[in-house]
Amino acid sequence: MTKTDFSAFIRPLAEKATGSLTEALLERATRGLDVNPAALREKILPLLTKDTTVKELLNHLQTLAASLTSVEQPDWKYAAGRLKMAELYCRRAGRPAYDYPATLKRNTACGVYTPFILQKYSEEEINEAASFINPAYDFVYDYAGANLLIKRYLAEYQDDAAEFPQDMFLTIALLIEQNAPRSVRMAQVKDTYEKLADRKISLGTPLLMNFRRPNGNLSSCFITQMDDSRDSIFYVIDQISAISKFGGGVGCNLSRVRCKGARIKGIKNASGGVIPWIRIINDTAVAVNQQGKRKGAVTVSLDVWHMDIDDFLELRTENGDQRMKAYDIFPQVVIPDLFMKKVRDNQDWLMADPNEIRVKYNVELGDLWGDAFEAFYAKLYEDAKAGKLELFRFAPAREMMKKIMRSQIETGMPYLAFKDTLNRYNPNQHDGVIVGTNLCTESHSNVRPTRFDSRQLEDGQIVSRMSGGLIHVCNLISVNLANIQDDADLESACRTSVRFLDSAIDFTDVPVLEGALHNRRYRTIGVGAMGLADFLAKRNVLYTKSADEVDALFEKFALYCTRASVDLAKEKGTFEAYPGSQWSKGIILGRTQDAFQSSAHKDAWNRLFDDLKKYGIRNSQITAVAPNTSSSLIQGCSASVLPVYSKFFVETHGKGSIPNCPPFIKEKFWYYQENRTVDQRIVIDVMSRINKWIDTGISIELIYNLNMDVKAKDIFDTILSAWQKDIKTLYYTRTIQKDGSALEKTECVSCAG
Repeated sequence: MTKTDFSAFIRPLAEKATGSLTEALLERATRGLDVNPAALREKILPLLTKDTTVKELLNHLQTLAASLTSVEQPDWKYAAGRLKMAELYCRRAGRPAYDYPATLKRNTACGVYTPFILQKYSEEEINEAASFINPAYDFVYDYAGANLLIKRYLAEYQDDAAEFPQDMFLTIALLIEQNAPRSVRMAQVKDTYEKLADRKISLGTPLLMNFRRPNGNLSSCFITQMDDSRDSIFYVIDQISAISKFGGGVGCNLSRVRCKGARIKGIKNASGGVIPWIRIINDTAVAVNQQGKRKGAVTVSLDVWHMDIDDFLELRTENGDQRMKAYDIFPQVVIPDLFMKKVRDNQDWLMADPNEIRVKYNVELGDLWGDAFEAFYAKLYEDAKAGKLELFRFAPAREMMKKIMRSQIETGMPYLAFKDTLNRYNPNQHDGVIVGTNLCTESHSNVRPTRFDSRQLEDGQIVSRMSGGLIHVCNLISVNLANIQDDADLESACRTSVRFLDSAIDFTDVPVLEGALHNRRYRTIGVGAMGLADFLAKRNVLYTKSADEVDALFEKFALYCTRASVDLAKEKGTFEAYPGSQWSKGIILGRTQDAFQSSAHKDAWNRLFDDLKKYGIRNSQITAVAPNTSSSLIQGCSASVLPVYSKFFVETHGKGSIPNCPPFIKEKFWYYQENRTVDQRIVIDVMSRINKWIDTGISIELIYNLNMDVKAKDIFDTILSAWQKDIKTLYYTRTIQKDGSALEKTECVSCAG
């Protein structure tokens, strides 16, 4: 697509529009696009009067250009996007579009920008950085992308456009590279700026929104764990509020909390179970919003062996006792292999109280997985049959699975986390256990609840002694595969992404102490991908026939990202918990070096294994594929790694509806397959090919089109296939009804954005 510039059109929005301005805007907005400007001219002229202002003219032109967008003429969305950016330019009337040194000083002085850049860089370096700016990058956005970028991400000051897109990208690049060696620093600034501006990589929402503003949280994903005590419960609720305040999405595991009817201090039926605490979490998420943009977002996870699992599965359904509902949280069920085996074999499943198990057996059941879990569960099962447990219940495992599936069809949830798979591929098995996932299910690592060891009086105050807590923290980036040209381009994007995220760990102010400790101990990052459907369509590959192509692509993705982290370890050292990790044992992606000898890239893998042995690795977890629902609009590509939802769709916006379609739809129409028409078992097969090259997880949304005669067995077979193929998690479940309506989904902007 031809890039263009609207700098010549900067003028006050209140100024009266002229015929010559209209013609010039029409010409510039459509230059190089496959559209006929006469179609827009015909529609705009009847709307103009002698009193029409520049702002009104631009609004009319944007709306009309967007309305002309279709599968046959998709370029109208780019014309509308250019006109939206032209409107932004006019907000800076009286000043040049780009004078970066002046913008930097002004934004720092008024508190929009952190002062670090002026402290770290010389005037000569700032001027050099300013020369990197290419205003033409402002005009590659379509209408939906331009609207979202301006509305959500660009900084304002007293209703003025404090920054333009290239100001934002360059400022982020300067900040992230501030501690790089001076010999390479400006080259890295330029590299990072160009990757962001040219939409090769996309930052997670907290990074894009906050990384240049004072005291901004940069992390997308947090996971905490609640212990079975009042101190822990309210401490975790406070953690959730602190994370939500700064825009993070939260996962919270409650499997340690005793069930409804359990004893408290020996008194029977004293416990209300997990649901009352989940309701408080629900209200906390609503009350403490994400920086005024939207309410907080929390997924609560519970192991399927917990006695409260039935009530948990009804949290968001419409029927039943409304006092047991929590409509603003996102339930997630944690499932061990043993449950899936019992479902497959049609056997009974035991549910029990974690506190009774803790007291009678001195075992924290939520901390067990794999063989250890299965061995203890077998004993527990026999003890329950013998009447040795006070609180327990048996139910057919298939009936439990039906309840899970019924809730998914009705509400889109629960999300599913396959616990044993999560932990088998956990590179830090030596240091803890993964108990659940983040809100969008692609990110996870070891967490531990904070212990309250003692409570004593000091200087007239009651003081609690706390220790041991770890909260999962992760920063996210996605490589935009739609804009990747070749292997060298992919490798460069992966290398920049890993460098960026590792540096971001050192600059973020984590809103909770346990998160800061986690960052230091594991240095977890999440490099993901978006635009896979576009990547395939561009190369004439149908999604349903793409498994081998995808496998080869993501092997290179894994190789490049892992190599980048090993190279960083050579320069900066390893993460704190590296000794004893799977990495330290020469295991990559759950496999030893021998497993890579049949690869087409075996020589590169062998060199990587050799260097891993010498230098270690910088980050304990490196790759994670987020949903990217919002940020893909800015990137102008399809979301994440799933098929497109539709070849033509409408985005809702404050000013109305915005028609949109994938970037290569006109030339590659038949190579775009809509997810709602694809058998989800094929999607799972493609996801499994990606999954084996992703060291954390993938946000996998499933869509069941009830117009295609989908049966319960089809849904069950899809879930079973995911588990059998080592998929770690399943995210949202959407259904398309017989009338064509679809179950709407609400998700966290931190991951999806």
